[in-house]
Amino acid sequence: MIENQWYVILESKELNCRRPLRIKRLNEQLVLWRDETGSVCCLADRCCHRGASLGCGKLVNGKLACPFHGFLFDKSGVVKLIPANGSIGKIPETMKVRAYSTFEACGLIWLWWGTEEPRSREPFFFRELANFSYSSFKDHWKVHYSRAIENQLDVVHLPFVHGNTIGRGKKTVVNGPVVTLEQELLTFYVNNVKDTGQTIPLRSDEIIDYQKLFHLQFHYPNIWQNFISDKIRAFAAFVPVDEEQTIIYIRYYQRMVRIPLLRQLFNYLGKISSIIILRQDKRVVETQLPSKSEYKMNEQLIQGDRPILIYRKHRQFLMDNKHEK
Repeated sequence: MIENQWYVILESKELNCRRPLRIKRLNEQLVLWRDETGSVCCLADRCCHRGASLGCGKLVNGKLACPFHGFLFDKSGVVKLIPANGSIGKIPETMKVRAYSTFEACGLIWLWWGTEEPRSREPFFFRELANFSYSSFKDHWKVHYSRAIENQLDVVHLPFVHGNTIGRGKKTVVNGPVVTLEQELLTFYVNNVKDTGQTIPLRSDEIIDYQKLFHLQFHYPNIWQNFISDKIRAFAAFVPVDEEQTIIYIRYYQRMVRIPLLRQLFNYLGKISSIIILRQDKRVVETQLPSKSEYKMNEQLIQGDRPILIYRKHRQFLMDNKHEK
């Protein structure tokens, strides 16, 4: 994983105020809960006393009680009570577990993963989506998150994997694509056309007015947006579980239909369509070997793979530099 970055790890609705949630993210066992104010708290899911799972414990006045011996942890991971030592007993300073910084907005929960202090309080999000309504679902994939991301950067596969959905039209020739990278925002512009016997596809620098083309965006480390139209977007968060598993959160955003009941129906139909399309991808991507991608690996890329190549190159740069600025 890329260190010192904000990762989407969960949807807000999955974390309630009554009990802790035990999850695995970024190759780590974590426990999350909400304190008395509703704020998100996150600790490593291992008691510093005897190694029990804190996620199996309970909440006591906004703090987390270990299920084994009742040690009480605050959101900073510090033990505030050792019942066996009495309510006024001294607590050693070493009695603590790792705490993680979190941020919650737009119905999503981010976690800061790395050794540095969070560089900013608010992680990046596609802020223009605030005026859209959405439907959502999540899907578990048996691949490294890098493979799942690359599938959404792949403009070559559409007529083959999605021939009866978004790949209709047999547009097999891939011009460009044009790719821009601004800080951690990767944008790529798509110009796929039918094969009419043209000799070779256009290079990126031969495409005029590329800004007018259909485009998609990816923001490191793990969120993506598809500009289907001015009023319809698709959003995805590719959440690393471990080296071989990913959870994908998909949202279908729209601002075409605003009447409440019709809006709900429209959003639901958009979600069903998104599930069908994503499962078409999943069937193939889970067969890829190796399940984790690297900047340099035994693959023979072509011109149409330019978004994937640039994604890999910049990801490697961020990993090598630990996102230092």
